[in-house]
Amino acid sequence: MNPITVILVDDHDVVRTGLRSFLNTQEDVKVVAEARNGEEALLRASEMKPDLVIMDITMPGMDGLEATRRLKVQNPECLVLALTVHEDKQYFMEMLAAGASGYITKQAAADDLVAAIRAVAAGQVYLQPALARWLLDDYQRLSKQEEAQVKSAENSEQMVGLEILSQREREVLELVGQAWNNQQIGKQLGLSPKTIARHRERIMHKLNMHSRTELVKFAIRTGLIAA
Repeated sequence: MNPITVILVDDHDVVRTGLRSFLNTQEDVKVVAEARNGEEALLRASEMKPDLVIMDITMPGMDGLEATRRLKVQNPECLVLALTVHEDKQYFMEMLAAGASGYITKQAAADDLVAAIRAVAAGQVYLQPALARWLLDDYQRLSKQEEAQVKSAENSEQMVGLEILSQREREVLELVGQAWNNQQIGKQLGLSPKTIARHRERIMHKLNMHSRTELVKFAIRTGLIAA
C-alpha cells in the first residue's frame, strides 16, 4: 500500500525537523516537502500533489487559514490537518470553515497526531476530543434555539386558531375537552343538543380537525382546559 504523502507547513524549523523525524518512522506516512508559510505551502502542494498538508495557523506572510482556503480551491482533493498551538474556539471554527478536515494541537500526544493523519487520509474528520466539545455545544445550543422557535410557531398557530373561534365556540370547545357530551353541554349553555352538534362541526372545520381527541389536545395546548 502506498504511504500517505505529507507536506509539513510551520514557520519554526525545529518543529518541522522534529515532525519529519517522527513521521518518517511510520511505515504508512512519507513527508515529501516542507514549507515555512502559506505561500510556500501552496507552491509545494502544486509541485508535489500530496495526500495531506499538516498546516500551522499563525505564520508570517500568508497564514494557515488563508493558505487552507486557497489550497482547497487550487486542489480540492488535497486534505488539510491543522496542527497548532491554538486551543481556541475561533481558530478551530475558522479552520474547519476554511476546509480543514482535522484539528489537533501541538500539546497532543505523538500517537494522536498519527491517528489524526490516518483518519483524515481515510476521508474522515478528526477533531481532538478536548476541542470537539465546541461543536457539540454549538449543536446543542442551535437545537435548543430551533426547538424554541418551533414551539413559538406552534403556539402562534394555536393562538391564531383560538382567535378564529367565536366566544360560544370556545365555550363549547372547553366543555368538549372535559368529555361532556352534546346533551350535557346544551344543558349547561342553555342550547339544544343539535345546536351544540353544529357548533362542534364548525369548530372542527375551522381548526381542520377530525376527531374529539384532536379537539381535546388543542384545548389543552391553548390552555382552555388543564392537562
